[in-house]
Amino acid sequence: MTCVSVVIPCYNDAVFLEAVLAALGDQTRPADEIIVVDNASTDASARVARAAGAVLVVEPVQGIWPAAAAGYDAASGDLIARLDADSVPPPDWIERVERILTLEPLVDVVTGPGDFYDCPRLVAALGRFVYLGGYFRLIGLWLAQPPIFGSNFVMRRTVWAEVRTLVHRERNDVHDDLDLSLHLPPSVSVRFDATLRVGISARPFDTWRGVARRLDWAYRTLALHWPEGSPWRLRLARRAWARRIRA
Repeated sequence: MTCVSVVIPCYNDAVFLEAVLAALGDQTRPADEIIVVDNASTDASARVARAAGAVLVVEPVQGIWPAAAAGYDAASGDLIARLDADSVPPPDWIERVERILTLEPLVDVVTGPGDFYDCPRLVAALGRFVYLGGYFRLIGLWLAQPPIFGSNFVMRRTVWAEVRTLVHRERNDVHDDLDLSLHLPPSVSVRFDATLRVGISARPFDTWRGVARRLDWAYRTLALHWPEGSPWRLRLARRAWARRIRA
């Protein structure tokens, strides 16, 4: 039997956390392990996690990457799923990703997009088609395969074991999902499923400062991988791996 662990980084998100844990409680295929990483919260996040029966991991170094990495390290599942505290997965989310990774042994990571809630329709549309759409299209061209979206993905445990000492897990000024995507070796296959959707909060767009910070993180993440992670080098590496497999 496949064991599925779900990792949720959390910083002062008790209200959101209640919603995502409730959604995980309604899954048609329940998680075998839910890990909430308390990233030095000062609200009721830890109490909410314990009340829901989640495993609580404390990561005092603030930042999404330090928190997420601590959760991945603590996970015991064959499959490590990731949601954010403000993610709301549909009832069949775990069932679907488990089926994909069971039936398709050559796929190592499954990821999907998000639908923005708690915002006007125009903001939700811009977020979906411009922000997330641009991320998947542009970074997909850069990587020569789909990028991972941190609010909605599942990876095999072997993937994390291969990259956990390579990623910039100690930094709080980069996008953890993009950094993880850039560190994946050519042998790791990522599948993007446009129908694998979760709800996500639109709060990153509350202020222009928040939007600018996320753009700055994107630039910094790409710059950290230059020139090793340049598009032409990544494409050459994937072509070499493909030729090796065919040989």
